[in-house]
Amino acid sequence: MRVEIASSMLQSTSATFINLFFSFTAIFSLFSLLIFILRMKPWCNCETCRSYLTMSWTGEFKNFIDWYTHLLRKSPTGTVHVHVLGNTITTNPENVEYILKTRFDNYPKGKPFSTILGDLLGRGIFNVDGESWKFQRKMASLELGSVAIRTYALEIVTDEIQSRLLPLLASTAAGQRDGVLDLQDILRRLSFDNICKFSFGLDPGCLLPSLPISRIAMAFDEASRLSAERAMTASPMAWKLKRLLNIGSEKILKGAINVVNDLAEEMISQRRYMGFSTRKDLLSRFMSSINDDIYLRDIVVSFLLAGRDTVAAALTGFFWLLSSHPQVESLIREELDRIMDPGQKVPTFDQIRRMHYLNGAVYESMRLFPPVQFDSKYAVEDDILPDGTFIQKGTRVTYHPYAMGRMERVWGSNCLEFKPERWLQEGVFMPVCPFKYPVFQAGARVCLGKELALAEMKSVVAAIVRRFDIRVASAESELRFLPGLTASVRGGLPVQVGERGSWCLDPN
Repeated sequence: MRVEIASSMLQSTSATFINLFFSFTAIFSLFSLLIFILRMKPWCNCETCRSYLTMSWTGEFKNFIDWYTHLLRKSPTGTVHVHVLGNTITTNPENVEYILKTRFDNYPKGKPFSTILGDLLGRGIFNVDGESWKFQRKMASLELGSVAIRTYALEIVTDEIQSRLLPLLASTAAGQRDGVLDLQDILRRLSFDNICKFSFGLDPGCLLPSLPISRIAMAFDEASRLSAERAMTASPMAWKLKRLLNIGSEKILKGAINVVNDLAEEMISQRRYMGFSTRKDLLSRFMSSINDDIYLRDIVVSFLLAGRDTVAAALTGFFWLLSSHPQVESLIREELDRIMDPGQKVPTFDQIRRMHYLNGAVYESMRLFPPVQFDSKYAVEDDILPDGTFIQKGTRVTYHPYAMGRMERVWGSNCLEFKPERWLQEGVFMPVCPFKYPVFQAGARVCLGKELALAEMKSVVAAIVRRFDIRVASAESELRFLPGLTASVRGGLPVQVGERGSWCLDPN
């Protein structure tokens, strides 16, 4: 009898729990829908909001960011509001300086941003504000600014280029793989190998001749893409509900992040067992000051994101531009042949510093195709930007390097030209105001890895351009980008590879 009563009570409890769960789910869903409707402001009938809601912009523009650029060009101040997203977007250099420097304290990353990327980046430097950010930045500044770490980083890059990249391109030029490669994929493999060696002391071997499928690289890509897609939803309640129920894209994201976490935990555990005081990788250097393994994981994964995706994205845009500008390629080769020794495959740091035209070409390509196309902050208090735009507390404020690079009011009437000479004065590279060119951010959050990233990019370009002819194989007249944390070309970048001067090149 007691067993029957207990069984009955258990069934009743289970039924009650199930009812409560589904009731909660239904109420939560309705609440999310209400928030979604409120955020979408369906009563806003301005042209911009109508275009966004109906996606009518897709009839004229291939990329969302090109539509933004169009809106910003039409604005007298270079600033627009997208009411349905609660987003103020600007390309005004004075506004950018105000956000990134003058009122830096009023425009942090903000909780909405850190929540979106929190599962992937945790408390890493790119996802925090305040004291945690200051601590990590101070440590990173000491490490990344040292001669020893820069020398170590270049050694890694040089070895990867000489032992893997150049042999792969040579075999392709000789007829293997039909002389065609997806250059974006190759560059992502290259940069992932480099940053894993630099960050973890781990060689994933993504650029081995067989071009193996790397589980960790795929998981990292998937985690980055799905995290970025969270920001595309009009209401965060949508993805938060899916995460709560562990369904759909959030279930996939959780699995991908688990793969990344497993690798990080394994590497940290190995370092603690084997000792880290004599090792040069970034993880070992940080372990001497931090005992919290979860915190270490967050820091290193953040550097993994920055060092892999940004470099590959920047190089992809560079080679797409170079393919249709053989005159720029010729001038780069003249400089390389003048500075580098005969038979030398990869330049030294000292040689890189003397390559002014190459430096101008790399900066110019990132003006047109910045690896991070836009970046957002959230206002702590009500404010007014230098151009007179009122910013309400809690508003998302976005500055847009991609659009800025295409703005006549910023770069002049010839801004759409790929012209490395605009960066030179009497043959010497001259940088511009960082708030006009916030590709590496600016102000207090300026990228600490800037010089390392530039050295890697220029080493790759010098090694490839000096020996090979690279031409885009597809007939696409414009690049189409996937949504993500960094610029990623939809469909990759198929290129034909030939030994330098081995076949006639037709840029058309």
